[in-house]
Order: sequence, then structure tokens, then C-alpha cells
Amino acid sequence: MPAQPDGETPPLDGSLPAPALRRAGADTFSAYVHVPYCRVRCGYCDFNTYTAEELGHGANREDYREQLAREIAVSRRVLGGSPLEARPFDTVFFGGGTPTLLPAEVLAGVLRDLADGFGLAPDAEVTTEANPDSVSRESLAVLADAGFTRVSFGMQSAVPHVLRTLDRTHDPARVGDAVAAARAAGLGVSLDLIYGTPGESVEDWRASLEAVLALEPDHVSAYSLIVEPGTRMGAQVRRGELPMPDEDDLAEKYELADELLAGAGLHWYEVSNFAVSAQAQCQHNLAYWRNADWWGYGPGAHSHVGGVRWWNAKHPRAWADRLGRDQSPAVGREVLDEETRALEDLMLAARIDGAYPLDRLEATAREDIARMLADGLLAPATIATGRIHLTRRGRLLADGIVRTLSDHLRVSGRTRT
Repeated sequence: MPAQPDGETPPLDGSLPAPALRRAGADTFSAYVHVPYCRVRCGYCDFNTYTAEELGHGANREDYREQLAREIAVSRRVLGGSPLEARPFDTVFFGGGTPTLLPAEVLAGVLRDLADGFGLAPDAEVTTEANPDSVSRESLAVLADAGFTRVSFGMQSAVPHVLRTLDRTHDPARVGDAVAAARAAGLGVSLDLIYGTPGESVEDWRASLEAVLALEPDHVSAYSLIVEPGTRMGAQVRRGELPMPDEDDLAEKYELADELLAGAGLHWYEVSNFAVSAQAQCQHNLAYWRNADWWGYGPGAHSHVGGVRWWNAKHPRAWADRLGRDQSPAVGREVLDEETRALEDLMLAARIDGAYPLDRLEATAREDIARMLADGLLAPATIATGRIHLTRRGRLLADGIVRTLSDHLRVSGRTRT
């Protein structure tokens, strides 16, 4: 698994600098809950996950809600006196791992603990990730009754040989049953896909997209496969057992996804995300892309409040041990200066359709913007609205667009150099 980023050592009590607390609360407030448990670890995955056999007493599923309650108490203490102290959560997202390996009653209990600690906004979006084979009609009904509003199923592919390469264990035929059960419970449905798996043809990818569209989801996430070092797939690629994903193949598959999804009424709102309406967009992820405030609970979870980013101890045992000593589980943090915050705002918001205003750039950006318009990277709406709108081609080259525009950031009345 990847190492945590470098950073300064935070105080044992997790306290934040006063300027960060003063800046907090300018946007939405979210909670991310990391559930690190999986039945098996997929070969491509570098997330912070553990199988049940790897964990002992104090770090296992049975102790998880109790440990989270301790971290909620830490967050209440740290945010006391800040604008977030009395701010209910606008969004809550349970990710992993496989959150639905926990009994639905435990997930419901964690949500109650968060609501008791900070409250939930009346229209709060509450999401859990799930594998299609880790839910039932009964468990989804429990989640809906507890206040969950949507479920994001890790479908990844509808093609058996692609799923085998990814080490995914669910039966693709089971996805339809899981979607029907979620809808019966009144939950919104998102389906997650991965394209570019070694051995996946364009027709395989088309088959997965058509299978998704047949289920009529509210939301689709389509991510290109990234082969991470330290994963089983990374080792297979390094040994020559699997080919590295091809950039031209990835581009072709992205264009196909955009074409088919848009044709079915699922329109992009972020480079890798598509929704049937503004109401179906994932508000939790939008909060990340706006650099809003969120507290990440659980082993290895990352947080951001008022321009300070920090991360928890990765291993569930280390995380639980710190909480058992009434300490913050944070083991590193970065205090972002104004220039870094401005750069991150650009990097994140430029990927969202119409989210980044041009007036945050110096006048020197005009020449580059005109060139991008002429090259078909930016849509004409960029000028009409004064906000960045990427074309399909621009989305494929989004990182390069951000690098170019970063030279023109307006920071304290000067251009970034």
C-alpha cells in the first residue's frame, strides 16, 4: 500500500491552527467514514484495506463503531468554538474497503453517532459504497430507514474475464438484483466502472456500458485503470504478465463512455462522473472538488478544514491505539499557504463543468484561453459564462490545461510564477 504523504507532525490532541478554524465553514461540511474491511483484496487496489484474518481484537469489525465514536468525540473537541461546531453535516460518505461487510445496523448506528455529534442537514446526502454481493433487500431497507439516501455499487465491469483480471468476486448477473433492491428501499443508485483493464477490448467496454444503461442508474462513475506500484497487478505488469494500459485505448474508451452515457441522458459534470440531473450529482464528491471542509473518520482517512489537511494512522490497530489513549489518530498534516490553496482550487474545480471562474486568473491567461478555445479544448460557454467548460477533448487533456492555467493564478494581487 502507498506510504502516507510527507508532512508535519500534528499535536497529540489534534488541535488546529486558529486561522484554519476561522476560515472553516465557508462552504459545506462533510464526513467521510473509512471502513477498511474487505473479503479479499483486489489485485489493482491500493486503498487502505484489510481482510478479517489480518486484524485482531481492538481493530476488528466488532470494535469498529466504538472506536469511531471515540474519533467523533475528538472531532467535537477539536472543532469546538469554530463555525463548524454547530454546523450539521451536509453529506456523509461511507467508503472502503467494503462498508456493507458490516451489518447494516452497525452502519446505521455510526450514522446516528455522527448525527448526535454534529447533526445532519435536513436534506443531507448519505452514501455508502457496496459490492453487489454484500447487500440484501433487508439490509438496504435498514440503511434507508436510518437516513441513507444513495448507494454506490462497485460494478467495475459486466464482462466475467475482465472481472477475473481485476480479482472482483461478484457475479455480474447479481448487479441487477442489487440495483432493484436499492430502488425498492428508496435509495438513489450509482454504478462505478473501470475501463482499461488488461485484456479488455473496446467491445467488452461497450458491453459493460450497455449493461449499465439497461439498469437506468441515476449516476455513473467511469474511471480509467491506474496500475499502482505495490499492488498485485503492479507486480504482474512489472513482470510482463499483464500489459500496461495503453493511453490511446483509454482515450477511445472514455469517448465511447461519454457518447453512450450522454445519449442515454447521463451528462458529465466532472471529468469521470455522469448524472441524470443536478439532483443526482454526488454532492459529497463535489465538496472534495470545491476544497470544502470535511472530517475523515477511520484508519488512514484524510481530512481538510480551513486550509489544513491531515491524515490518520493507516493500520486499524495503530488508529485504535491512539484513540484508546484519548489522542487524535492523526499522524501527519499540511498547513496550506494561500498559493497552494489557490493551485489546489484550480486543480480540483477545473474538472467540474462550469465550476471555476476565469476572474480567479490574471489577464495574462487570455492568450492561453483563446488558444484552448481555438484548439477545441474549451467550449464557447467558457467565454459566455466566464467559467471553465471543458470539451470532451479538453477532458482528456485536463491535467495539461490545469498546468497551463496555473501559471496565471491570481494570488494576493500577483501572478503565480
